[in-house]
Amino acid sequence: MKRIIERTEDGSATLFVPELNEHYHSTKGARTESQHIFIDMGLKASAAISPRVLEIGFGTGLNAWLTLEEAERSGRNVHYTGLELYPLEWQMIEQLNYVTNDEQVTVNGEQQTAIELFKQLHTSPWEEEVELTPHFTLRKVQEDFKKLRMENGELRVNNTNDGTINSQFSTLNSPFNLNSQFNLVYFDAFAPEKQPEMWSQELFNRLYVLLAKDGILTTYCAKGIVRRMLQAAGFIVERLPGPPGGKREILRARKQE
Repeated sequence: MKRIIERTEDGSATLFVPELNEHYHSTKGARTESQHIFIDMGLKASAAISPRVLEIGFGTGLNAWLTLEEAERSGRNVHYTGLELYPLEWQMIEQLNYVTNDEQVTVNGEQQTAIELFKQLHTSPWEEEVELTPHFTLRKVQEDFKKLRMENGELRVNNTNDGTINSQFSTLNSPFNLNSQFNLVYFDAFAPEKQPEMWSQELFNRLYVLLAKDGILTTYCAKGIVRRMLQAAGFIVERLPGPPGGKREILRARKQE
């Protein structure tokens, strides 16, 4: 799938996919959008002491990076699981310049070269837990969320032709075990009109089960049909102001049972 780097209005970059006629982030401001929707309206709104985050659509890693930065600022320990079926190569990510060569990040009270840490985020092994900082543990999973099903309290993958569960698939067991449900879901799939299969009632029902009590789901999409599906799944849904200069509204859904 071809991807083209484009600059957005806040100076940060995004990727454009001609095949889908779709961008990875808002053209009004990639970094501004991610910071507002997933960090300010999501992570900062969570009362979890040690938040467990599930991102649907790891993509450029921008949401993960901003979460790492916030984890270091707040001192909260974040366990981050990112699902991505089509991982991007570091060579392309590097060209987005989300982190500059002279930028520093404070990790455990000490200054560290940000670009080295950002590269580790993208080049760390898939299907493994990696402690990138004392406050941020990452697990990247190369899998299609639509194929995942609950089985005996764990999320397993359906990767057989007849639709049955492959019970030998065990690499997802730890982060998806219902004894340690997620506190946050960053729902960052491509738009419903571009990727309708990712915006289904079944999928939102599944996400509701994966969230702990008081868990939060945030998404840039504020369409009425998406709001109604979230409500049908059991969420209490808020329409919130969108990012500066961007979408007028976004959605934040909470699990309160």
